Amino acid sequence: MFGVPPGVLDDPSGGDGGVIAEAFVLASLDPSLGSGSEPYGQAGLAEGVVEAIAVAERAELEPVLVDRVRAFAGRGLEGDRYAKGEGTFSGGTGDGRALTLIEGEVLDAMQLPDGSRLGPAEARRNLVTRGISLNPLVGRRFTVGEVECEGRRLCEPCAHLQRLTSPGVLRGLVHRGGLRADVLGDGVIEVGAAVRVL
Repeated sequence: MFGVPPGVLDDPSGGDGGVIAEAFVLASLDPSLGSGSEPYGQAGLAEGVVEAIAVAERAELEPVLVDRVRAFAGRGLEGDRYAKGEGTFSGGTGDGRALTLIEGEVLDAMQLPDGSRLGPAEARRNLVTRGISLNPLVGRRFTVGEVECEGRRLCEPCAHLQRLTSPGVLRGLVHRGGLRADVLGDGVIEVGAAVRVL
């Protein structure tokens, strides 16, 4: 079991695991997986780049790739479901709903059971980055172009993500699903913008 809402990581019987209200998983960390571009526990590179930007107008709609987007402090990205308070988990507790990021290196490395890979929009994260390790940014401030952000928590995969994408996504993104962040200032984010740790 993993994620919120939880899903079955592996069921040898091939079942769907049934309906689960809440679950926790205790799993040993596999440092060989790392977080994509850097192993766990390392500060990683201090600078990366935005490779793709994706927004979805409403919950469960396929995100659309855009070249640039306006970010609003405390809300998120213009045109995105979470900025409008209409995301699947908009009513939940906790910070980090304004912006989600995932490493392009993770998407490159992750092969699904059917041999396919997740594309930038299919990953259902707002920003795909390259060259910067995101896991160490939890609790740290960073900029994306001119926009200041703060990493709040890991963006662990959930059963909802797997339902909207493909079997194997949940397992493939455990501890590598990216970062949830708060947007601290207004500004524009463009493909090619630098991602810098402050």
